Amino acid sequence: MNKAEIINQVAADHELTKVKAKEIVEQLFGFIGAGLKQEGRFSFPDLGTFTVAERAARTGRNPMTGEKLKIKASKTVRFKAAPALKLQVAKVKVK
Repeated sequence: MNKAEIINQVAADHELTKVKAKEIVEQLFGFIGAGLKQEGRFSFPDLGTFTVAERAARTGRNPMTGEKLKIKASKTVRFKAAPALKLQVAKVKVK
């Protein structure tokens, strides 16, 4: 499911216009981003927890030339699924 499909589903389920549903979905994503920025984590029951993780600086390699290069330290977002989500995924049929 992508963002447009989520917006369409929210609009249909709650009898909203797509414009209003889009505002709500984008606001939710904004809350997640703000929580990560302020607290370093965002927890959503039955879905999981998003956390900010540090990536250490490291030496990489250009696959075309084989030349070594330095990769800067950075931050990334990690997600740990809640047990309820893991249970739902376990029941999904693979195509």
